[in-house]
Amino acid sequence: MDFDVARTRMVDNQIRTTDVTSHAVLSAFLSVAREKFVSGNMRALAYIDDDIRLSSGEDGVPDRYLMEPSPLAKMIQLAEVREGDVVLEIGCGTGYVSALLSQLADSVVALESDPALAETAVQTLSELGYDNVAVVTGKLPEGYKPEAPYDVIFIAGAVEELPSALFDQLRDGGRLVVVEGHGNASKANLYVREGGHTSARRGFNTSVKPLPGFEKKPEFQF
Repeated sequence: MDFDVARTRMVDNQIRTTDVTSHAVLSAFLSVAREKFVSGNMRALAYIDDDIRLSSGEDGVPDRYLMEPSPLAKMIQLAEVREGDVVLEIGCGTGYVSALLSQLADSVVALESDPALAETAVQTLSELGYDNVAVVTGKLPEGYKPEAPYDVIFIAGAVEELPSALFDQLRDGGRLVVVEGHGNASKANLYVREGGHTSARRGFNTSVKPLPGFEKKPEFQF
């Protein structure tokens, strides 16, 4: 399989056609080899227009997926990542989104809760030369305070409940991009922090796989 041709077709047929116009974002998707971030037996499917499973969850934890290209590209475009930005990616999986963001930002802190996925991300990113990405482990909803504040926080999956504490890890003028909701009722939203306050802007309707740890807490009922 010619992965270079498949990558170009992905950009032309799946990303450009869904209102992604940023040249920097398109260039990032053209340059990062998506097939390197999935297991060997899944590489032939690396460029399909769908999510790709990265790991199977246990004890009620959701399976983890590599997000399908179109909503991922639209979310990255919504974040308006700029040269010089420091980005926190929450839920880095095997590191594919980290590599994309590293092409746009000065540096990326890639947070992962699954030690096996984090180890794979470290190895793959190192082998491919993405030296401006630091993979760290921890609970996803807590973010990563040691390197805060961030210019961008990118949450690589859907959440039911967005912890307000994450906004405290944004610098003034910082942006947070997240998909909120469940299934086809979910929406990608942009939050901007200015003067200690955070405002929200609706991005677009989408449906992406959930991240563990962001489930809505059961409400107490009499």
